[in-house]
Formats: sequence, C-alpha cells, structure tokens
Amino acid sequence: MSTEIFVERISDDAVLPAYAHDGDAGMDLYSVSDVVIAPGETVLIHTGLRFAIPQGYEVQIRPRSGISLNTPLRIPNAPGTIDSGYRGEICIIMENTSCEKYASEPEFLLTDKGNKKGPYHIRKGDRIAQMVVARYETSVFRVTENVEAIGVDREGGFGSTGV
Repeated sequence: MSTEIFVERISDDAVLPAYAHDGDAGMDLYSVSDVVIAPGETVLIHTGLRFAIPQGYEVQIRPRSGISLNTPLRIPNAPGTIDSGYRGEICIIMENTSCEKYASEPEFLLTDKGNKKGPYHIRKGDRIAQMVVARYETSVFRVTENVEAIGVDREGGFGSTGV
C-alpha cells in the first residue's frame, strides 16, 4: 500500500527521498548545503524539500544507524514528528556531542569511522537522516475519577521488571 505525498523542491540541489530496497520502512534525507558542526553545537541542516503530508499521517525523522555508530552526531529530538499541517522546509536538527576540548581537532566527514571526536563537516549531498511515513489516530480524552477501575493494572513502574 502506498501513500501519496506531494513534494516541492525549494533548492536545485534537493534529492527526493526514495526507498533503497523493497520492504524498507525508511527513506534517506540529504543535505543541500555544506555545514560544519563544532563540538557542543546544535544546527539545522536543510534538505531543500517541502511536503504536503495527508491528514492522518506524519513523517517521522530518525537517525541513520551508521552516523549514530561511527560519529558523535545525534538527532536530539528523535524521532521527530512532522505533522500533516506543516508546509515549511524539512530540516534536520543535529547535535555534535563531542566535548569542547576537541574543538581544535581537524574536521571529520560522515564517511570517517571510529566515532572520532571533533568538528564534523556535513557536505552537500550527504545522507543525514531517514524518514518514515506513519499513519496515526487522534484521541479523545475523558476525565474519570479512577483509572484503576478501568481494565487491568499490571502494576510496577520504572525498573519493575528488573535489568
């Protein structure tokens, strides 16, 4: 089953998201500009794309596993949600979790392995995140005097099942 999402390129360098393999849930998103992310810095990376997401759907922004494994770069609000009513440019929030003491290191690239600490140079055309299109339902909240009287309380809480 496919969901149609209209896409507008607002940059000549924008790359349309596409599935790499049949059955993939995520599609890569690409940077349209060169950006250096210094240790401790959080930046917006532009994709040059705007979406018209149908009502009842969201686009979730998630990290790429290779970036998470091989660099100190993180998407701090992952998974991020892009709601159906948003029509602005899709941008990725990315944070360099390296300590400030690594600020004088040479710039690293996303292709560098070994989770090196220091500034990272995101190049135009780099794959920076992935997106997943997901259906959702809205909820209606009703006030009750006692939620324990509804359904079954499995009890326990934070850490109740052990480690």
